[in-house]
Amino acid sequence: MSDPAIRGLADLNRLRSAPPLSSLERENLKTELIAEMNHFAWFTVGIMASSSTEAMTCLRDLELAMGWPSMQLEDKTRIDSGVFLKANQSTGCIRIRAEVGLGEGFLLSGHQVESQQSGSQSGPTWGPLPLDLFRD
Repeated sequence: MSDPAIRGLADLNRLRSAPPLSSLERENLKTELIAEMNHFAWFTVGIMASSSTEAMTCLRDLELAMGWPSMQLEDKTRIDSGVFLKANQSTGCIRIRAEVGLGEGFLLSGHQVESQQSGSQSGPTWGPLPLDLFRD
């Protein structure tokens, strides 16, 4: 990959921001991510971006690519500085807050459906991935 130490999703965990990737690297990471996502029932998404518009574009690209229903933004205040967006598929809720000093990219965490015996089960967190990974 562009960064010789990045060979798969696990290698991204040590980074603050999504690395620049070639087209082939992007496709390989996307393929690996989608395969891993198949093991989980629902997801939370964290997006670090330069504005609320950029963060929402990343989330909508992901929702469209994965065939997810659109989640609902709680507060539609536009923020034109660094932001952190948190989206939760289980609640369908999106929250955005101003945040300074973050990297750039998105994080995705898989979760299992709650059961009476074990409660909610969280899986790994993948990323940071490029904001435009699912933009076609």
